Amino acid sequence: MGKIFCIMGKSSTGKDTIFKILLQRKDINVKRIVSYTTRPQRSNEKPGEEYNFVSVEEKDRLLAEGKVIEIRKYDTVHGPWFYFTVDDGNVDLSKDDYLMIGTVESFVKIRDYYGADKVLPIYIEVDDGVRLSRALERERIQEYPKYEEMCRRFLADQQDFSKDNLEKAGITNIFNNNEDSAITSDNIAEFINR
Repeated sequence: MGKIFCIMGKSSTGKDTIFKILLQRKDINVKRIVSYTTRPQRSNEKPGEEYNFVSVEEKDRLLAEGKVIEIRKYDTVHGPWFYFTVDDGNVDLSKDDYLMIGTVESFVKIRDYYGADKVLPIYIEVDDGVRLSRALERERIQEYPKYEEMCRRFLADQQDFSKDNLEKAGITNIFNNNEDSAITSDNIAEFINR
C-alpha cells in the first residue's frame, strides 16, 4: 500500500529544493502530487512542477465539482491567493508512493481524506534569521519583487507553524535544513525508506 509524504515548513526553508532532490533520487520511488494555486507564477517556476497555476474561475469550477480536498485563502498585499489540493485522478495508493508540499492545515485535511496510515508528515525546520535572508535573496532576483508579501508570509508562518499547531497535528518528523539541502534530503530519504 502506498504512502503520501507531505513536506511542510515555513517559507524559505528549502522545501522546493528538497522536494526536487527527493524526486530525482533513485533509492526512493515517489511520484509528485502537484498542488494548485491562483497566485501569479514566479519567473523561475514552471506550470505543473511547483504548482498548477489556475484562474479563480477554474478554482471555482473544481470546487463546484467536489474535487477540492483542501483549500487555503491568503489575503496578500496583492489580493486573495488560493492554494489547494485536488483529487484529479493522479493518485493511486494501491501502486505508488507520493510526495507533496503542504501546510499543517493541508496535511491534516489530506490525512483525514486518505487516512492517517497513508499520509505521513515531514517538517523542514530552519533558523528564522537564515530563513529571512533566503527569502530576501529569492525576492531580489524576481523581475518584480514583492517585499511586502515576503514580510507578510514570514510573520504569518510564525502562527501557522507554531509549536502548538505542530503538536495538535501530530507532526514529529522534523528535519533541520540550516546548512545543506543534500544532507537533509539524505536524512528524509532514509525516513521514507523506513
